Amino acid sequence: MTQRSVVVTGASTGIGRATVVELVSAGFQVFATIRREADAESLRQQFPELVTPVIMDLLDEASVRAAGDVVNSAGPLFGLVNNAGAALPGPLETIPIEVFRRQIEINLTAQLLVTQVMLPALHRSAEQLGDARIIMIGSIGGRLSGPILGGYGAAKHGLVGLSSSLRAELAPFNIKVLLIEPGAIATPIWDRGRAAGDELQSGASQINARYADQIEASKKMTKRLAESGPDPSVPAKVILDALQNNNPPPRQVVGREAKVLAAMVRVLPFRTLYRLTAARRR
Repeated sequence: MTQRSVVVTGASTGIGRATVVELVSAGFQVFATIRREADAESLRQQFPELVTPVIMDLLDEASVRAAGDVVNSAGPLFGLVNNAGAALPGPLETIPIEVFRRQIEINLTAQLLVTQVMLPALHRSAEQLGDARIIMIGSIGGRLSGPILGGYGAAKHGLVGLSSSLRAELAPFNIKVLLIEPGAIATPIWDRGRAAGDELQSGASQINARYADQIEASKKMTKRLAESGPDPSVPAKVILDALQNNNPPPRQVVGREAKVLAAMVRVLPFRTLYRLTAARRR
């Protein structure tokens, strides 16, 4: 079988890095996008033959288009794993609108931009092999959102709709669009998000005092996620299976807690769900 190539965004840490490891072990050629040259050098040293690091910043359209040029010039692309993202906490009443906008840009708008620039190579794979795949890394937060992570939840809900429309549009061209929704995975995204939240709160207004209990509860939750969630290799193995399975499910939830929450969303009335997710006053 001809060696197949896959793009993995956000490959420096967490799910992205673990996915690169799984793909290399399975014999895929990987284009791994990162934002820093130091991360590129780390990938070169660890995977000197099967990984091509590509510098790309989701907030820099020119760098995204340049990354697309690199991939398209290399030939057909079998898979795109849209993994890179950010979680920036804050109460929706007080979160700076530019921070909210940044989350939507990174977690939703840029996911479409990356897909657009990689699609020429994906179409070539679909035409030659009869198959190509786009894997969107969503979140259980795209099914049920709670306090303080409203911007992240809004973007992940949007990603569900984006994936659904892409799936419908690309179906005639043999390009599968798959949505993988992890729950609490132990990755640096939570540490970075908590640090960003602390920075936002350091200059907080009096209004933010109303949300002190919610903010503290959110910090404790994200600390727990960073320390005790499943290893990133868990969703990485699901991603690998989605690329190798002849008939992968279009939407998969990953992790025990996430599966429980997904089941609740399916069966519980909205009133009950709203009561369960509502913050409490102390």
